Amino acid sequence: MHSNKTVLLNTAAFSLAALALAACGQPNSTPTAEVPENNAAESAQIVSEDERLSAYFEEVFEREVALSPLFEADLGRKTENYGKWDDASDNAALAENQRREDDLARLADEFDYTALTREAQVSYDIFVYQAEQAIRNFAFRNNQYVAHHTDGYALYLPVALQNLHAVDDVSDAEAYISRLEKSEGVLDALTERLERQTANNILAPVFVYPKILTDLGNLISGAPFDDAPENAVYADFRKKVEALDIAEDAKQAFFAQGEAALTGPWKRGYEKFAAAVAEAEALADGNNGVWEHANGEAYYENRVAHYTTLDLTADETHDLGLREVARIQGEMEKIKTQVGFDGTLVEFFDFVRNDPNNYFPNTDEGREAFLERQRGLVAGIYEKVDTYFNLLPRAELDVKRVEPFRENTAGIAFYNSPSADGSRPGVYYTNLRDMTAVQKYVHTAIGYHESVPGHHFQLALQQEMTGLPSFRKYGGYGAFVEGWALYAEALAKEMGFYTDPFEDLGRFQNEIWRAVRLVVDTGIHTKRWTREEAIDYFLQNTPLSVGDATSEIERYIARPGQALGYKIGMLKIQELRAKAENALGPDFDVRAFHDVVLQNGAVPLPVLERLVDQHIADVKAR
Repeated sequence: MHSNKTVLLNTAAFSLAALALAACGQPNSTPTAEVPENNAAESAQIVSEDERLSAYFEEVFEREVALSPLFEADLGRKTENYGKWDDASDNAALAENQRREDDLARLADEFDYTALTREAQVSYDIFVYQAEQAIRNFAFRNNQYVAHHTDGYALYLPVALQNLHAVDDVSDAEAYISRLEKSEGVLDALTERLERQTANNILAPVFVYPKILTDLGNLISGAPFDDAPENAVYADFRKKVEALDIAEDAKQAFFAQGEAALTGPWKRGYEKFAAAVAEAEALADGNNGVWEHANGEAYYENRVAHYTTLDLTADETHDLGLREVARIQGEMEKIKTQVGFDGTLVEFFDFVRNDPNNYFPNTDEGREAFLERQRGLVAGIYEKVDTYFNLLPRAELDVKRVEPFRENTAGIAFYNSPSADGSRPGVYYTNLRDMTAVQKYVHTAIGYHESVPGHHFQLALQQEMTGLPSFRKYGGYGAFVEGWALYAEALAKEMGFYTDPFEDLGRFQNEIWRAVRLVVDTGIHTKRWTREEAIDYFLQNTPLSVGDATSEIERYIARPGQALGYKIGMLKIQELRAKAENALGPDFDVRAFHDVVLQNGAVPLPVLERLVDQHIADVKAR
């Protein structure tokens, strides 16, 4: 379960970082630093420095956006790049890293930090943090798997075409065809990087290869490649062109061009990339963590810092996970007693896994019934929302099934942010490929996590904050984003939901799931746990099904460190809320606390603590 907010810039094995750099400004709802009324010259100087800095960051942001056609499309912009892809070559990564270094040097040379307002200093610090983070990550760009089953630029191309490429006129249709034609260049760059990675013995786990090869095969099968039903990309293109108000012969001409692009450069590109994947598969010999790779230990330390935004060691993270697992199991024991189950906690987990009331039928009717239930959860939150929130996003929210063409490798559930211009709603996607693996109880909490008051309230609102700098509107940190969503699961309990004890068990199942991640992710990558040992730990400590536990562990092996941010972020937000409650007593307002957390966008956790501390000081000073 995750947000796809930053997928555009993270699908390649290196970060393109267009989201990392942006305009600096002042959140309208955040108090500004006070300036003595009798010092007009000093006031003018502060405003001037803020404005200069804002203009510089806007310049950098627009430069980076112009280098990312996919980010432009995500923002709803149609430029001369609309028919292009982001550059996936290593040369592009080298150039990006040099820009980061140059940007930091210019920032230090040209701006006076002490002359900035409090809000501008926060933006300055985040800009520096993100640029330095990108530079640190650059050193490990060749350690990140170019090909794996849960992510990657190669598998994202069709998703981008279907979800980001609107066809409103003839030029848009031409741009769609251009992207199909230019796909070979992108895939060739990825193939080159994959071959270099394979030569350096940076091989993905064995289990990855059959999964990704199946998906790659799906992208070049079906009409117009063979006599099977229409390929998903071709069907998308035809549907969008068919909706244009143009002559039938013009549509047919577009269809012919689309077929030629798909059966030509698109197919060639994917065939070459698949061949490189197959070559890597022949050399892969295990399902180990990154400890087995050259500089794997340093790489994992980089991943822990990247995904948690905190200075934590792998051992500290592992031990924290063990403590949280024990605490949450205590809460689950209480529910076991409440429902009158006579047996061990592990036996209770088995009972829950096999409870027929925990599942919808594995039919299309069952899938639709599940989706309707999730939509009902969303409606219920909105009925009580005013007691807990002052700020709500304007963007609408859809609840959808993951498209069949990608459900084989897609996650259990995830959220896609709305478009910046409001033309595309936020989407809570849920994977309903196999309803026997979709537990009703746990998906109650998942619904709150992925939709409201979770990702939709945070990510959609972040884009809509008029006073928020652009890089804070469109950037993000997994520990904050996922930490908020996990916090939202618990918040739904506070709001009066989870009235069924089994649904509350599902909530704790989600939380212990994230606590277990701290144990198994570090166990796999630093303590040399095997895939099977990690799966067994999951099954012994959570009610997850065997299929879900296996999918999760395989994700952690393929994406080291990514799963750590959820629980770390939740604990930090809860810690800061408790801190504010204790410090403010009767003056604490949960709505105001949520304002502070949400109106500043997704920030590194140390910055969030700084903002909450300032909120406490501001309230006390009133």
